[in-house]
Amino acid sequence: MLQVLSSSWALMLGMMLLMVGNGLQGTLLGVRGDIEGFSAFQMSIVMSAYFVGFLGGSRLTPTMIRRVGHVRVFAALGSFISAVLILYATWTDPWAWTFMRVIIGFCFSGVYVTAESWLNNSADNQNRGKALSLYMIMQMLGIIIAQALLLVADPAGYVLFVIISVLVSISFAPILLSVSPTPAFEATKPKTLREIMEISPLGCVGMFLLGGVFAAQFGMSAVYGTKVGLSLPQISLFVSMFYIGATLIQYPLGWLSDRMDRRLLIMIVSGVCALGAMVGMVSGGNYPLLLVSAFLIGGLSNPLYSLLVAYTNDFIELEDMASVSGGLVFINGLGAISGPVITGWLMSTFGAGAYFLLIAALLVALTVYAAYRMTQRSAPAGDETSSYAPVSMSSSALAVEYALEAGAEDDESTEAS
Repeated sequence: MLQVLSSSWALMLGMMLLMVGNGLQGTLLGVRGDIEGFSAFQMSIVMSAYFVGFLGGSRLTPTMIRRVGHVRVFAALGSFISAVLILYATWTDPWAWTFMRVIIGFCFSGVYVTAESWLNNSADNQNRGKALSLYMIMQMLGIIIAQALLLVADPAGYVLFVIISVLVSISFAPILLSVSPTPAFEATKPKTLREIMEISPLGCVGMFLLGGVFAAQFGMSAVYGTKVGLSLPQISLFVSMFYIGATLIQYPLGWLSDRMDRRLLIMIVSGVCALGAMVGMVSGGNYPLLLVSAFLIGGLSNPLYSLLVAYTNDFIELEDMASVSGGLVFINGLGAISGPVITGWLMSTFGAGAYFLLIAALLVALTVYAAYRMTQRSAPAGDETSSYAPVSMSSSALAVEYALEAGAEDDESTEAS
């Protein structure tokens, strides 16, 4: 891990700062929207717009990179992000925010694609898995730090938006000034959704359902906090617990996944995660129970993403990894677009407690479907399965592809030894 850090510290530092900015802007908008009098449904539209842009960016960025190169794409998208972050505070209208969130989502997606191609270029077959692990840790650390920054200034003013813009601007400096060579970039046309569904029905259905869960975490948790009357420090800790849980529980579950039927583990983890959401649903706003619920949801749903990637990897060949990874991210994005809208409608119709209702329903559906899939075909033999590699929910298709490759490379190394 130290060797990976020494060779890619600039990229890791830059991505951590970038995630501080991205993590803070999502929470800050949820709080500021309540101050401006936006309804839960209006905020759900704003939050879902990010994922619309994210999908568009993941599709168009490879073409942009091939035309003008990594550095220009990276710098241009970063400039747009900084500009939009300032505009949030000057144009407080839900439809304007929706448009700006599309831009932000597009730009962040493009930045992730660019940065992750650099990351893969700096890693080799022996340390690619460790590089992905460190990359995910830095992402989660950035989001957790972001929630603490929510307390340094009044969310009704301009200062927090300026801080975010400055952090994002600074984040590009260590990456663009590093001596890392610009990697070659080749985009692979994704397989059709029908083809991926035939390869791994559980992987596809699970990715779609998790998209809604992730969108609720990333986009609507602060909105929920404002609607139930949490204070600013309470909202900060509540949102942080999703990502603290994700950081702490990811690796124990990864260890388990390499030693048992992954479908069984997916079923158990999604079931316990659903129970965690039900705890929040019946908590009645009890703050300690909300923290427990957030920890369980974040800590178990994020590893589910990596579990589904690893499970899908068990049924594909090395040459298909790039195309399958693009399809998985697209499916997850479709679920993420619809997640905040449904959550916002539920909260507007049934009250703030319904925030947890959609999360619980999606996870129960995944639990049931995983159990069903266990009856449809036998588990792959132990020597035919891939190794687990952590990947973040905010990663692009490239990171998913590299996770698949890392799992395959780990298996080859094990067999060779």
